[in-house]
Amino acid sequence: MNILVAVLAALMSAGCFGVASVVQQYAASKAPREESLRLRLLLDLARQPLWLAGMALTVFSYIMQGLALAFGPLVLVQPVAATDLAFALPLLAWRRSERLTRPELTGIACTAGGVAAFVTVLPPASAGTPVAPLQDWIPVLLIVAGTVTLLVAAGVRSSGRWRTGLYAAAAASMFALLDSLTKGTSGRLRTDGPDALVHWEPYALLGVGITGLVLSQSSFQAGSLAISLPLIDTIEPIGGVLIGIVVFDERLASSTGALLTQAFGALVAVVGIVLLARSPLARDLKSSPQPSTGPDDAG
Repeated sequence: MNILVAVLAALMSAGCFGVASVVQQYAASKAPREESLRLRLLLDLARQPLWLAGMALTVFSYIMQGLALAFGPLVLVQPVAATDLAFALPLLAWRRSERLTRPELTGIACTAGGVAAFVTVLPPASAGTPVAPLQDWIPVLLIVAGTVTLLVAAGVRSSGRWRTGLYAAAAASMFALLDSLTKGTSGRLRTDGPDALVHWEPYALLGVGITGLVLSQSSFQAGSLAISLPLIDTIEPIGGVLIGIVVFDERLASSTGALLTQAFGALVAVVGIVLLARSPLARDLKSSPQPSTGPDDAG
Protein backbone atom coordinates (compact mmCIF):
# COMPACT_ATOMS: atom_id res chain seq x y z
CA MET A 1 0.00 0.00 0.00
CA ASN A 2 0.92 3.64 -0.53
CA ILE A 3 -1.52 5.65 1.57
CA LEU A 4 -0.43 9.04 0.20
CA VAL A 5 -1.05 7.98 -3.41
CA ALA A 6 -4.39 6.44 -2.44
CA VAL A 7 -5.62 9.57 -0.63
CA LEU A 8 -4.47 12.02 -3.32
CA ALA A 9 -5.99 9.93 -6.10
CA ALA A 10 -9.26 9.56 -4.15
CA LEU A 11 -9.43 13.35 -3.63
CA MET A 12 -8.84 13.90 -7.34
CA SER A 13 -11.59 11.38 -8.09
CA ALA A 14 -13.99 13.15 -5.71
CA GLY A 15 -13.37 16.55 -7.27
CA CYS A 16 -13.88 15.30 -10.82
CA PHE A 17 -17.01 13.32 -9.95
CA GLY A 18 -18.57 16.27 -8.14
CA VAL A 19 -18.16 18.56 -11.13
CA ALA A 20 -19.24 15.78 -13.53
CA SER A 21 -22.44 15.18 -11.54
CA VAL A 22 -23.35 18.85 -11.73
CA VAL A 23 -22.81 18.97 -15.49
CA GLN A 24 -24.56 15.67 -16.20
CA GLN A 25 -27.57 16.46 -14.02
CA TYR A 26 -28.15 19.70 -15.91
CA ALA A 27 -27.99 17.86 -19.25
CA ALA A 28 -30.02 14.83 -18.14
CA SER A 29 -32.81 16.99 -16.71
CA LYS A 30 -33.72 17.98 -20.27
CA ALA A 31 -34.04 14.41 -21.59
CA PRO A 32 -37.52 12.94 -22.32
CA ARG A 33 -39.03 11.15 -19.32
CA GLU A 34 -39.90 8.05 -21.32
CA GLU A 35 -36.19 7.31 -21.86
CA SER A 36 -35.60 6.76 -18.15
CA LEU A 37 -33.86 3.44 -17.30
CA ARG A 38 -33.09 2.78 -20.99
CA LEU A 39 -29.82 2.72 -22.91
CA ARG A 40 -31.48 5.16 -25.32
CA LEU A 41 -31.14 7.77 -22.58
CA LEU A 42 -27.35 7.47 -22.81
CA LEU A 43 -27.46 7.59 -26.63
CA ASP A 44 -29.49 10.81 -26.61
CA LEU A 45 -27.36 12.38 -23.89
CA ALA A 46 -24.23 11.52 -25.88
CA ARG A 47 -25.40 14.03 -28.50
CA GLN A 48 -25.00 16.86 -25.99
CA PRO A 49 -21.46 18.33 -25.76
CA LEU A 50 -22.11 19.40 -22.17
CA TRP A 51 -22.99 15.85 -21.12
CA LEU A 52 -19.97 14.47 -22.99
CA ALA A 53 -17.73 16.87 -21.09
CA GLY A 54 -19.23 15.57 -17.86
CA MET A 55 -18.75 12.00 -19.06
CA ALA A 56 -15.08 12.69 -19.74
CA LEU A 57 -14.72 13.95 -16.17
CA THR A 58 -16.55 10.85 -14.91
CA VAL A 59 -14.16 8.56 -16.78
CA PHE A 60 -11.14 10.43 -15.40
CA SER A 61 -12.69 10.26 -11.92
CA TYR A 62 -13.07 6.51 -12.31
CA ILE A 63 -9.45 6.15 -13.44
CA MET A 64 -8.30 8.09 -10.38
CA GLN A 65 -10.43 5.95 -8.12
CA GLY A 66 -8.98 2.82 -9.72
CA LEU A 67 -5.51 4.17 -9.00
CA ALA A 68 -6.51 4.92 -5.40
CA LEU A 69 -7.88 1.40 -4.94
CA ALA A 70 -4.71 -0.10 -6.40
CA PHE A 71 -2.75 1.50 -3.54
CA GLY A 72 -5.27 1.59 -0.70
CA PRO A 73 -8.21 -0.35 0.81
CA LEU A 74 -11.88 0.36 0.23
CA VAL A 75 -12.28 1.39 3.88
CA LEU A 76 -9.87 4.26 3.18
CA VAL A 77 -10.66 5.24 -0.41
CA GLN A 78 -14.47 5.18 -0.28
CA PRO A 79 -14.95 7.78 2.49
CA VAL A 80 -12.44 10.14 0.87
CA ALA A 81 -14.08 9.76 -2.55
CA ALA A 82 -17.45 10.75 -1.03
CA THR A 83 -16.34 14.38 -0.61
CA ASP A 84 -17.30 15.31 -4.19
CA LEU A 85 -19.84 18.01 -3.26
CA ALA A 86 -17.20 19.76 -1.14
CA PHE A 87 -15.31 20.32 -4.41
CA ALA A 88 -18.30 20.95 -6.68
CA LEU A 89 -20.00 23.74 -4.72
CA PRO A 90 -17.02 26.13 -4.52
CA LEU A 91 -16.60 25.77 -8.29
CA LEU A 92 -20.30 26.45 -8.82
CA ALA A 93 -20.11 29.49 -6.56
CA TRP A 94 -17.11 30.79 -8.49
CA ARG A 95 -18.87 30.22 -11.83
CA ARG A 96 -21.92 32.15 -10.66
CA SER A 97 -19.83 34.87 -8.98
CA GLU A 98 -21.37 34.11 -5.59
CA ARG A 99 -19.90 33.69 -2.15
CA LEU A 100 -20.35 30.50 -0.20
CA THR A 101 -22.86 30.93 2.62
CA ARG A 102 -22.26 29.95 6.24
CA PRO A 103 -24.26 26.67 5.92
CA GLU A 104 -22.26 25.78 2.80
CA LEU A 105 -18.95 26.45 4.54
CA THR A 106 -20.19 24.46 7.54
CA GLY A 107 -21.09 21.60 5.21
CA ILE A 108 -17.64 21.59 3.64
CA ALA A 109 -16.01 21.64 7.08
CA CYS A 110 -18.23 18.82 8.37
CA THR A 111 -17.65 16.66 5.30
CA ALA A 112 -13.89 17.13 5.32
CA GLY A 113 -13.58 16.86 9.10
CA GLY A 114 -15.81 13.81 9.39
CA VAL A 115 -13.95 11.92 6.67
CA ALA A 116 -10.61 12.92 8.18
CA ALA A 117 -11.70 11.60 11.58
CA PHE A 118 -12.88 8.34 10.00
CA VAL A 119 -9.68 7.56 8.09
CA THR A 120 -7.22 8.85 10.71
CA VAL A 121 -8.02 6.04 13.16
CA LEU A 122 -7.85 3.23 10.60
CA PRO A 123 -5.42 0.55 11.79
CA PRO A 124 -2.20 0.04 9.78
CA ALA A 125 -3.28 -3.53 8.95
CA SER A 126 -6.57 -2.50 7.31
CA ALA A 127 -5.61 -3.43 3.74
CA GLY A 128 -6.92 -7.01 3.68
CA THR A 129 -6.35 -9.23 0.66
CA PRO A 130 -6.01 -7.84 -2.90
CA VAL A 131 -7.97 -10.70 -4.54
CA ALA A 132 -11.00 -12.63 -3.25
CA PRO A 133 -12.37 -15.99 -4.44
CA LEU A 134 -15.70 -16.12 -6.27
CA GLN A 135 -17.49 -17.85 -3.40
CA ASP A 136 -16.89 -14.79 -1.23
CA TRP A 137 -18.44 -12.59 -3.91
CA ILE A 138 -21.63 -14.58 -4.53
CA PRO A 139 -23.61 -13.41 -1.42
CA VAL A 140 -22.67 -9.79 -2.15
CA LEU A 141 -23.68 -10.06 -5.81
CA LEU A 142 -27.04 -11.57 -4.88
CA ILE A 143 -27.76 -8.96 -2.20
CA VAL A 144 -26.90 -6.03 -4.47
CA ALA A 145 -28.89 -7.47 -7.39
CA GLY A 146 -31.93 -8.02 -5.18
CA THR A 147 -31.68 -4.58 -3.59
CA VAL A 148 -31.35 -2.78 -6.93
CA THR A 149 -34.26 -4.74 -8.42
CA LEU A 150 -36.55 -3.76 -5.54
CA LEU A 151 -35.46 -0.11 -5.61
CA VAL A 152 -35.95 0.23 -9.36
CA ALA A 153 -39.36 -1.49 -9.22
CA ALA A 154 -40.44 0.93 -6.49
CA GLY A 155 -39.03 3.88 -8.43
CA VAL A 156 -40.96 3.00 -11.59
CA ARG A 157 -44.19 3.09 -9.55
CA SER A 158 -43.28 6.43 -7.92
CA SER A 159 -42.80 9.98 -9.12
CA GLY A 160 -41.05 13.19 -8.17
CA ARG A 161 -38.72 13.14 -5.18
CA TRP A 162 -39.40 9.48 -4.42
CA ARG A 163 -38.45 8.36 -7.92
CA THR A 164 -35.30 10.46 -7.82
CA GLY A 165 -34.31 9.04 -4.45
CA LEU A 166 -35.06 5.42 -5.28
CA TYR A 167 -33.12 5.55 -8.53
CA ALA A 168 -30.25 7.29 -6.73
CA ALA A 169 -30.17 4.60 -4.04
CA ALA A 170 -30.10 1.92 -6.74
CA ALA A 171 -27.30 3.72 -8.57
CA ALA A 172 -25.33 4.08 -5.32
CA SER A 173 -25.66 0.35 -4.65
CA MET A 174 -24.31 -0.41 -8.11
CA PHE A 175 -21.49 2.10 -7.64
CA ALA A 176 -20.50 0.45 -4.36
CA LEU A 177 -20.31 -2.88 -6.21
CA LEU A 178 -18.46 -1.19 -9.08
CA ASP A 179 -15.86 0.23 -6.70
CA SER A 180 -15.38 -3.19 -5.15
CA LEU A 181 -14.99 -4.84 -8.55
CA THR A 182 -12.47 -2.15 -9.44
CA LYS A 183 -10.55 -3.11 -6.31
CA GLY A 184 -10.71 -6.77 -7.34
CA THR A 185 -9.65 -6.03 -10.92
CA SER A 186 -6.75 -3.88 -9.71
CA GLY A 187 -5.67 -6.74 -7.46
CA ARG A 188 -5.85 -9.18 -10.37
CA LEU A 189 -3.75 -6.90 -12.57
CA ARG A 190 -1.11 -6.50 -9.88
CA THR A 191 -0.90 -10.22 -9.12
CA ASP A 192 -1.62 -11.80 -12.53
CA GLY A 193 -0.73 -9.11 -15.06
CA PRO A 194 -2.40 -9.66 -18.48
CA ASP A 195 -3.80 -12.98 -17.21
CA ALA A 196 -6.31 -10.91 -15.25
CA LEU A 197 -8.40 -10.89 -18.43
CA VAL A 198 -9.17 -14.61 -18.05
CA HIS A 199 -10.94 -13.91 -14.75
CA TRP A 200 -14.54 -12.73 -14.34
CA GLU A 201 -13.98 -9.44 -12.50
CA PRO A 202 -13.14 -7.17 -15.50
CA TYR A 203 -16.25 -8.27 -17.41
CA ALA A 204 -18.56 -7.96 -14.42
CA LEU A 205 -17.07 -4.51 -13.85
CA LEU A 206 -18.09 -3.44 -17.35
CA GLY A 207 -21.70 -4.62 -16.96
CA VAL A 208 -22.08 -3.12 -13.50
CA GLY A 209 -20.58 0.17 -14.70
CA ILE A 210 -23.06 0.54 -17.57
CA THR A 211 -25.99 -0.34 -15.31
CA GLY A 212 -24.86 2.14 -12.66
CA LEU A 213 -24.47 4.86 -15.29
CA VAL A 214 -28.00 4.31 -16.62
CA LEU A 215 -29.42 4.41 -13.08
CA SER A 216 -27.51 7.54 -12.08
CA GLN A 217 -28.52 9.44 -15.23
CA SER A 218 -32.13 8.33 -14.71
CA SER A 219 -31.93 9.75 -11.19
CA PHE A 220 -30.40 13.00 -12.46
CA GLN A 221 -33.16 13.15 -15.07
CA ALA A 222 -35.91 12.65 -12.49
CA GLY A 223 -34.99 15.45 -10.10
CA SER A 224 -32.53 17.65 -8.24
CA LEU A 225 -29.02 16.82 -7.08
CA ALA A 226 -30.21 17.92 -3.65
CA ILE A 227 -32.00 14.55 -3.50
CA SER A 228 -29.79 12.22 -5.54
CA LEU A 229 -26.24 13.20 -4.64
CA PRO A 230 -26.55 12.94 -0.82
CA LEU A 231 -27.95 9.42 -1.23
CA ILE A 232 -25.17 8.43 -3.63
CA ASP A 233 -22.50 10.01 -1.43
CA THR A 234 -23.83 8.20 1.63
CA ILE A 235 -24.84 4.76 0.34
CA GLU A 236 -21.89 4.25 -2.02
CA PRO A 237 -19.10 4.61 0.59
CA ILE A 238 -21.04 2.67 3.23
CA GLY A 239 -21.66 -0.14 0.75
CA GLY A 240 -18.06 -0.07 -0.45
CA VAL A 241 -16.70 -0.24 3.10
CA LEU A 242 -19.01 -3.15 3.98
CA ILE A 243 -18.00 -5.07 0.85
CA GLY A 244 -14.36 -4.37 1.65
CA ILE A 245 -14.83 -5.91 5.09
CA VAL A 246 -16.85 -8.93 3.89
CA VAL A 247 -15.04 -9.76 0.64
CA PHE A 248 -11.50 -8.42 1.02
CA ASP A 249 -11.14 -8.94 4.78
CA GLU A 250 -10.37 -5.27 5.37
CA ARG A 251 -10.51 -3.87 8.89
CA LEU A 252 -12.02 -0.88 10.61
CA ALA A 253 -10.63 0.48 13.88
CA SER A 254 -9.73 -2.18 16.42
CA SER A 255 -10.55 -0.41 19.72
CA THR A 256 -13.89 0.79 21.08
CA GLY A 257 -12.72 4.39 21.25
CA ALA A 258 -11.48 4.37 17.68
CA LEU A 259 -14.70 2.73 16.46
CA LEU A 260 -16.74 5.43 18.19
CA THR A 261 -14.52 8.04 16.53
CA GLN A 262 -15.20 6.48 13.15
CA ALA A 263 -18.94 6.34 13.80
CA PHE A 264 -18.95 9.99 14.89
CA GLY A 265 -16.84 11.00 11.90
CA ALA A 266 -19.19 9.19 9.51
CA LEU A 267 -22.21 10.90 11.08
CA VAL A 268 -20.58 14.34 10.84
CA ALA A 269 -19.65 13.69 7.20
CA VAL A 270 -23.24 12.70 6.34
CA VAL A 271 -24.52 15.89 8.02
CA GLY A 272 -22.03 17.86 5.92
CA ILE A 273 -23.16 16.16 2.71
CA VAL A 274 -26.80 16.94 3.48
CA LEU A 275 -25.97 20.60 4.22
CA LEU A 276 -24.10 20.88 0.93
CA ALA A 277 -26.88 19.22 -1.04
CA ARG A 278 -29.45 21.62 0.45
CA SER A 279 -27.47 24.56 -0.93
CA PRO A 280 -29.25 26.64 -3.60
CA LEU A 281 -26.19 25.98 -5.76
CA ALA A 282 -27.13 22.29 -5.83
CA ARG A 283 -30.91 22.73 -5.93
CA ASP A 284 -31.15 25.41 -8.61
CA LEU A 285 -28.97 23.89 -11.31
CA LYS A 286 -31.73 24.09 -13.89
CA SER A 287 -31.70 27.87 -13.56
CA SER A 288 -27.91 28.16 -13.78
CA PRO A 289 -26.82 30.83 -16.26
CA GLN A 290 -25.62 29.35 -19.51
CA PRO A 291 -22.59 30.54 -21.47
CA SER A 292 -23.06 32.63 -24.57
CA THR A 293 -23.53 30.50 -27.68
CA GLY A 294 -23.30 33.06 -30.44
CA PRO A 295 -23.33 36.70 -31.48
CA ASP A 296 -27.11 36.98 -30.98
CA ASP A 297 -26.58 36.56 -27.24
CA ALA A 298 -24.44 39.68 -27.00
CA GLY A 299 -27.24 42.13 -27.25
